[in-house]
Amino acid sequence: MSRADPPLYYRRHVFCCVNTRAPDHPRGCCSAKDSVKLRAHMKARAKQRGLSDVRINASQCLDRCEFGPTMVIYPEGVWYAVKTVADVDEIIETHLVQGGRVERLMLMPDQPFPNEADSAGVPSRAAASAAS
Repeated sequence: MSRADPPLYYRRHVFCCVNTRAPDHPRGCCSAKDSVKLRAHMKARAKQRGLSDVRINASQCLDRCEFGPTMVIYPEGVWYAVKTVADVDEIIETHLVQGGRVERLMLMPDQPFPNEADSAGVPSRAAASAAS
């Protein structure tokens, strides 16, 4: 006899990459692009909005470094690239409060990495991974 999944502990769970790499690392890192500050802002704003059923966590590398800072929201599995506190505020209001999506900030699984977008005919990492 199987048991049903328990109810969600949090309605939404946000993982914000705060990974740090050496300054000369070719992929860069989210912490060098203010991810720690952006996560702190998101956490404070979620608390101000009374979102007690939303958890904002720090995460190590989410492997989308070139787009960073990156975050993912579960249970939906929606990924975002955020650059500013205004981006964070928009995600809080649109996604966490209203249940919508901020399409201009969303990352797609088949989206080529920025350094690959200029390479005509070269598949994205996601496409290459799917093929193997």
